Amino acid sequence: MSHLRIPKEWTIQRSTPFFTKENVPADLLSHHCTAKDVFGQLCVMEGTVTYYGFADAKATEPEVKVIINAGEFATSPSEYWHRVELSDDAQFNLNFWSDADKRNDKMFKTK
Repeated sequence: MSHLRIPKEWTIQRSTPFFTKENVPADLLSHHCTAKDVFGQLCVMEGTVTYYGFADAKATEPEVKVIINAGEFATSPSEYWHRVELSDDAQFNLNFWSDADKRNDKMFKTK
C-alpha cells in the first residue's frame, strides 16, 4: 500500500502547502478518499505521519496502517478511503497526480 506506483504518464495536478498539527485540515484527520482518477502522494519532511486505509467509507477498523517517517513518502490510490495521524513534530505535504487536467477539480471527497 505505501508504494503503489503512480502511472509514469501522470503528472502532478496540484500540491498543498506544508501542514503541521497546527494547520492540518480536519478533513485529512477523518475518513476521506482521493477523487476518481487521482493518486495522492503524501511526502513527510519532519516527524511521522501514520496513514490508515479503510475498505470503504463505512469501515471503522483500518485494513492498512503505514508509518511514514521524515524523508519518506506513500501513495494513496484513486477513491481509496483513508485518514492520517501526525506526530507532534510532523510536517508534510500532498501532491495530487492524474493523467488529465484536473487542476481546477476537487482532489478528494469526505463522508
